[in-house]
Amino acid sequence: MANAETIQVSSLPLPPAQYINLYTDENIRKNRAPKPPAPIQDAYTMFGSPFSNDDNIIRPLESQGFKRLYPQHFDRRKELKKLNHSLLVNFLDLIDLLVHYPDSPRRAEKIEDLSLLFVHIHHLLNEFRPHQARETLRVMMELQKRQRIETAQRFQNHLEKVREMVKNAFASLPDLTDVDRLAGGLEPMDVGEAGDLAGGRGEGCHPLDRLMCDLVDRM
Repeated sequence: MANAETIQVSSLPLPPAQYINLYTDENIRKNRAPKPPAPIQDAYTMFGSPFSNDDNIIRPLESQGFKRLYPQHFDRRKELKKLNHSLLVNFLDLIDLLVHYPDSPRRAEKIEDLSLLFVHIHHLLNEFRPHQARETLRVMMELQKRQRIETAQRFQNHLEKVREMVKNAFASLPDLTDVDRLAGGLEPMDVGEAGDLAGGRGEGCHPLDRLMCDLVDRM
């Protein structure tokens, strides 16, 4: 029974903090890091609000229970400026109410207006998130492209250097005519001449041959 309870508890999904702590460099190198949780197929709750996979990335304000303060087709930059001005005006009105009429019921209304303005500003900023993600991806791809081009250029430079080194090495090799000239242009010796050199009768031999024989005798 204890083993069954242990298995049941261990099969539960880990909290995010435990996932992060288990993803260390050593665990990743030893393939001990836990697998990521399976993607959620249906609805889920995040920050106390229900969400569904079929929902849009940025849900409309009406679906969240808020009144829209700007039209369907608008310029986000202008609307953000308007909302910012409205936020400042309502904040000044709230301060004026707190100074002169601290018990006025309009104070709660101004706080609700400020909350609604903050929600609209937050919503407009969130609508820029997909554009920000695409721009970030574009910058990352441009960086990878530039790095690969630089790597290919460095490889090409090293290849040119290696080719130049091989070319210089082949150019520094002696020609066959130089080898013949070093050999003195001697004709191949017959067996008799070789026997005379071996027997010490090499008075008429080439100096290089005599030097080679002396070296062999000293070994």
